[in-house]
Amino acid sequence: MSTDTQQLTIIDHGEGDEPVAERQMNTLFSSILEARLGRRQILKGSAGVAAIGFMGLGLAGCNSGSSDDDDEDNGEGEAPEALLGFTAVPVSSADVISVPEGYSTQVLVPYGTPIAGDFPSYSINSTGEDQAFQMGNHHDGMHFFAIDGSSEDGLLVMNHEYIEPRFMHARAAGVALGSGGVPPLINGARPADEVLKEMNAHGVSVVRIVKGVNNEWQVQPDMRNRRITALTPMTLQGPVRGTDFVKTLYSPNGTMTRGTLNNCGNGVTPWNTYMAAEENWAGYFRTDDVDRREFDRYGIRPGGTGRYGWELADSAADQYVRFDASSTGASAEEDYRNEPVCFGWMVEIDPTDPDSVPVKRTALGRFGHEGVVFAPAVEGRPVVCYSGDDSQFEYIYKFVSAGNFNANTASGSLLDSGVLYVAKFNDDGSGEWLPLVFGMNGLTPVNGFVSQADVLVNTRLAADMMGATPMDRPEWGAVDPANGDVYFTLTNNSSRSENQTNGANPRATNRHGHIIRWAEEGGDHAALTFNWDIFLFGGDSGESGVETNIGFDPNGDRLTADNILSSPDGMWIDPDSRVWIQMDSGDTDPYGNCAMLAADPKTGELKRFLVGPIGQEITGVITTPDQKTMFINVQHPGGDTSSANFAAGNYTSSWPDNNPAQFPPRSSTVVIWKDDGGVIGS
Repeated sequence: MSTDTQQLTIIDHGEGDEPVAERQMNTLFSSILEARLGRRQILKGSAGVAAIGFMGLGLAGCNSGSSDDDDEDNGEGEAPEALLGFTAVPVSSADVISVPEGYSTQVLVPYGTPIAGDFPSYSINSTGEDQAFQMGNHHDGMHFFAIDGSSEDGLLVMNHEYIEPRFMHARAAGVALGSGGVPPLINGARPADEVLKEMNAHGVSVVRIVKGVNNEWQVQPDMRNRRITALTPMTLQGPVRGTDFVKTLYSPNGTMTRGTLNNCGNGVTPWNTYMAAEENWAGYFRTDDVDRREFDRYGIRPGGTGRYGWELADSAADQYVRFDASSTGASAEEDYRNEPVCFGWMVEIDPTDPDSVPVKRTALGRFGHEGVVFAPAVEGRPVVCYSGDDSQFEYIYKFVSAGNFNANTASGSLLDSGVLYVAKFNDDGSGEWLPLVFGMNGLTPVNGFVSQADVLVNTRLAADMMGATPMDRPEWGAVDPANGDVYFTLTNNSSRSENQTNGANPRATNRHGHIIRWAEEGGDHAALTFNWDIFLFGGDSGESGVETNIGFDPNGDRLTADNILSSPDGMWIDPDSRVWIQMDSGDTDPYGNCAMLAADPKTGELKRFLVGPIGQEITGVITTPDQKTMFINVQHPGGDTSSANFAAGNYTSSWPDNNPAQFPPRSSTVVIWKDDGGVIGS
C-alpha cells in the first residue's frame, strides 16, 4: 500500500454533528411577560426563578386528564402511590453502569455482534461485507416488538446514528487522523472497503432476542434478523415521489433511493411498524453547486468534502460517487445533484417482513428529524404524529392524516396524504399550528414555492415563511398515555442571545436545555390550537454562580444532588406515565457522566435512575410489555474526545469489554431488570 498519504479536511459542521444552515431568523419575542411572573415570585419567593421559569408549579394548565383534587389524593383522602419507588442514583464519573439498589444489568448486542448471514465474528479487521451482517455503530432510538405479546421473546429494532472510523479500522491505530476520525487518504483516496464498512455500520438493525436463565437475553437466529444500511434500496412515497426534486442517475423517475443515514430517534406507528428518523444527514454530502434552495437551508455548502469523505473512495461505483452532489451531467438523471434531497425524511420499516422495502414518507417533511411520536390512534379519526427538527432555532412539527384510522386496514399509506403543521408558541401560554400547504399563507410561486412537493422538500423555508417559533434544538417527543399531554425535549442552545428569547425558550445562552409540554385544545390531537408550559429546566443547583444555569424540577424547586441534569435529549413515557429523560451532556462537573432520570408528572418528583460509563450518552429507551425488562443504549463510549485525543485515536474507556488491546469502546444495549421481578421504576 502506498505511503503517499494526506489528511482529509471537511467543512465545519458547527456545534456537535449539526451542519450550519443558512437562515433568516424570524422576528423573536424579546421578553417574558412580566405580568405572568408575579405568581411564581409569590409562591417560590425568588425573582431569579421567576425570570427563567414563569410557568410550572403544579403544571395544572397542561395536565388535561387530572384535576386539582387528583393532585392531592386519589379521591378517598389517601395520597396516590408513588410512581418512583427507587432510591436516586448519585452522580458518577466511573466507567460503569450505575443503577439503583435492587436492580441488575446485562450488556447486549454491542457494535459488531453478528446477527444474520453467516454470523461473521466481530474484529477490528472485519470487512465491509462482514459489517452488513453485524450490529451497526452508535446505537440510538429503538423499540421492542413483542412476538405474540411475549415479554420474553421479541424483535429489538434500533437505529445506528453515526460512526467513529478511528474505532473501525485497524490502520487507524497509532496514526494521526483527519477530521471525523478518518484515517489518512492514500493517493488522495479512501480505500473502498473502509467506506463500505462505514456505510454498512449505519442504518437500522432488526434482531430477535430471547430471555433465558438468570434474566439474561441472547440473540436468536431468525429469518427476520437483518441490517438496513446506507445501501439498502428504498421507495419514496407521498407528494415528493416522482417529482424533479428526487430524480437521480439511480432512479431517473424519482421513485427510489438507496439507504438511510444518521438515524437518531425513532417512532412506532399505530399499525406496529418502525419509523427511523434521518437527522444530521446533510454533512455526508459535498457539492460544487451554489445557491441551491434545497441545500443552503440545510447546511450543504460548496467546497470541501463530505463528513467522512465517502465520495473519495478508490472506486468509481456510484454507491460512493453519489455523495458528491455536484451537477456533472447534462441533467439530474445523469448525476447525483439531487441525492441530498432523498434524505431528511422519516423511514418506515416493517420488522416482521424481512423482504419488505423501507419507505421514506415525504408528507412528513424534510428536515433534521430527531424522531417521531404518534398520538394514540382513535378509530374513525385522523392519525397524528409529532417531530422535532434537531438544530438550534429550528421548529416542532405535527402531521395530521387526511384519512381516518381503521384498526383493521391501517397502513403506512395514511402517512402519504394530510397536512403538515409547524408550531407557534405564544408568550401567553397559548399556541397554534400553522399549516404548510402550497397556495396558502404565502407559500406561493411569488415567494418561490411551486408545488406541495416544493413545500415539503424545503420544509424549513416554508416554516420560516409561516413565522413559526424557533426552538432550542427540539429533540425527542413523548405523549402521556393517561391524558394525551405532549412533551418535547429542547436540548440546549448556547447561541440564543438575550434579544432572541421568547416565552417557550426563555433562557439566553441556554447551555442546559429544558422540556416543554402542551395539551391540544379539547384533548383532540388534530386540533389547531393548544396550551403549553415548561415542564422543567436543566441545570445545576447554583454551583456555577450563573443564574441562567440553575435547573428547576416540575414543581419549580431547584434541582438537587438527586436530580441535576443537563441537556435533556432522549425521552419516553411508559404506560404508567413515568417520564424517562436521558442526558446528552456529561463528563463535566457537577453532572458527572450522562444519565437517565425519571419524573412523576403528577407530583413533580424527579430522580436519577441510571448513570452510564465515561464519554457516552444514554439514548433509546423501551420496556417489554410487562414493564419488567428495560432496554437502553450507551452510545459512543470512549472518554476524552478533545481534538488532540480524537485525532490520535485515544480513549479513556474500553467499555463494555474492558480489553483495550482487543476491543475499542463499543456502543451497546443495556438490559435492566428489578431483582424482585417488579415493574421498572416502581
